[in-house]
Amino acid sequence: MKKWWFTYLILFHFTLVNAQTYRKNEINIEKLIEELFAMQQDEDDYENMYEGLLQLFLNPIHLNKTNPEELKSIYILNPYQINSFFEYKKAFGDLISIYELQAIPGFDLETIYKIIPFVTLDDRSESSNRPLWERITKERDAYFIFRQNRVLETRRGFTPPDTLSNGRLTSRYMGDPNNLYARFRIQHSKDFSLGFTIDKDPGEQFIWDPNTKRYGFNFLSYHFTLYNQNRWKTITVGDFQAQFGQGLVYGAGFSVGKGAETITTVRRSSIGLRPYTGAMEFGFFRGVGATYKHGGLEASLLLSHAPRDGNVQAILDTLDQEELIISSLQLSGLHRTPTEIAYKDQVRERNLGGNIQYTHRNKQLQLGTNTLFTSYSQTFQRNPQVYNQFEFSGQQNYIQSLYFSYNLQNYYLFGETARSKSGGYGSVLGMMSSLGRYIDFSLLWRKFDRNFHTFYGNAFSENTRPINERGIYMGLNFRPNTRYNWSIYYDQFKFPWIKFRTYAPSQGHEWLTRFSYRPSKTTLLFIQFREESKARNVSETRPFQSTYQLSQGKKWNYVINLDYKINENWSLKSRVMGSRFDFDSQITKGFAISQDLNADYQKWRISTRFVLFETDDYDNRQYIYERNVLWAFSIPALQGQGMRYYTLAQYRLNPKLTIWARFSRTIYTDRESIGSGLQTIEGNRQTEAIFQLRYQFNR
Repeated sequence: MKKWWFTYLILFHFTLVNAQTYRKNEINIEKLIEELFAMQQDEDDYENMYEGLLQLFLNPIHLNKTNPEELKSIYILNPYQINSFFEYKKAFGDLISIYELQAIPGFDLETIYKIIPFVTLDDRSESSNRPLWERITKERDAYFIFRQNRVLETRRGFTPPDTLSNGRLTSRYMGDPNNLYARFRIQHSKDFSLGFTIDKDPGEQFIWDPNTKRYGFNFLSYHFTLYNQNRWKTITVGDFQAQFGQGLVYGAGFSVGKGAETITTVRRSSIGLRPYTGAMEFGFFRGVGATYKHGGLEASLLLSHAPRDGNVQAILDTLDQEELIISSLQLSGLHRTPTEIAYKDQVRERNLGGNIQYTHRNKQLQLGTNTLFTSYSQTFQRNPQVYNQFEFSGQQNYIQSLYFSYNLQNYYLFGETARSKSGGYGSVLGMMSSLGRYIDFSLLWRKFDRNFHTFYGNAFSENTRPINERGIYMGLNFRPNTRYNWSIYYDQFKFPWIKFRTYAPSQGHEWLTRFSYRPSKTTLLFIQFREESKARNVSETRPFQSTYQLSQGKKWNYVINLDYKINENWSLKSRVMGSRFDFDSQITKGFAISQDLNADYQKWRISTRFVLFETDDYDNRQYIYERNVLWAFSIPALQGQGMRYYTLAQYRLNPKLTIWARFSRTIYTDRESIGSGLQTIEGNRQTEAIFQLRYQFNR
């Protein structure tokens, strides 16, 4: 009885001190991006990150049935908060309301707002007693999304071809400039999920041609997944991904790395098998997968046979017989020209993998092992270069790993070691800790050999892939109260072997610090500084120099950002950001100034932004995350001199139907054409229009 009265008092207090309403079915994507991806970069795989974020959102964590591993997977709660959560449950029992979290030491309203989209107390377990077909047809979480967007200016690829001197015509795109996307999904968290995603990129034909493996939409992804079928934790058919350990073998989940959140993002969580519903045409398995659970032991098995785009060439072997080899895999997913169409589905990739994981009954210890065997339909033989001689070659690869995770009060230890067929090793060892109620610390060491080969790994690293790297990372976060927060990290790394654009062993470092000040619930100010030091070839800027002569390039970035909520409906966001790049005794600079104005009237919303930018070169390009239609992202690289603006509108016609429209334009003042090759636009402006609708069934 005391527990109920205690909860009612908390809810009453929450109502009094907080005038704003929070809609459970939404995520403040912009705020989450600002914290997790402190400096956006074009090499980051945002589409896959968004896909992972969507899976977390659609499968919320049940707070009364969760464990520390699940809570870590959302990258929001620090070790002190997680430990306090379970200590509270041990003392008072299950939670009655989500806002009861306010009674737990370390949980403030800001933290609660962050985790609300990813957690639930709604059991709805009675639905599992109904037949599966009835559960599917009556599920409220069912929707269809259709999106169309295009660049309004004409790119060179869509113009009539030119005639060359030999009489041949120049290459052009085969299709129209529209980008078409559709997603259908019905799912119930921890019960079932089914759906498909179809996509046609700009320049691709909408055509049915079995000879070139094109069937209307250029890409189709599909899945059907069941959860918690007696001892079968997961059974999935179609397209799926996997994440176990620290991402050395299976690393397809929502993984972040270095950002303004300096503590929780260094660690990966073992979330297991999950359906794939994205539009990227690589990085997923296609086949069947299953996880069987008995007590604290889980065993997973996956079988995959998927097509891959690749450049397959014929060469002569030692007996002068023709042999087909893979010279490269194509990851763009684009099939616009005859050459790109010829690459489509030329390679077949087969995967056989497994995982065995043990979790102690007190949930503090987790041990596991991963195995993945991959084979290609042809032998992989790269065009030999000095920097890629230790990259994967051959027709088969296998990789195994051992991993662990151990919780000791406010200290979380984790690690994984893997070995690939080549004999190369990859290792990650780290710790997250709350040194006190107000200060957190993280430490991570990693080492990836130059011949370590993992095709589905996504471990914490400076490179885009875990290969040819050694490093140590340290992060610190200090929050004396709800108004102030200071975070900082320092990362020291080495590349023992040469890399692309760096033809000698090199080293570097990176640090970032952010100071945030929230004087009231309506105002947030943060200042952020970052320095990155990396070496690369001098010959790129000075002709006739030695290819192996390096110079250390240093880049400084700064951001000053102010968010202000005028009232319940209107808000402002102002930002000044800039950079300075010092390489081979030459200094270049760049900056961008942006102003946002947003309106939110529940049924309809409008977001606007205006940006002025100027950069000396490509190294100083400026990235600013932009609001977009639901489950789409936009992080343009602003380079040169000019301005950019956009307007995004959303209107909910009725409980079933919501529409979005977005208009954006970039105007350059330092050029008469934009882009290169077939992407060239004659003129100094580029305009994009997007239209999207979502229809929700059973609403």
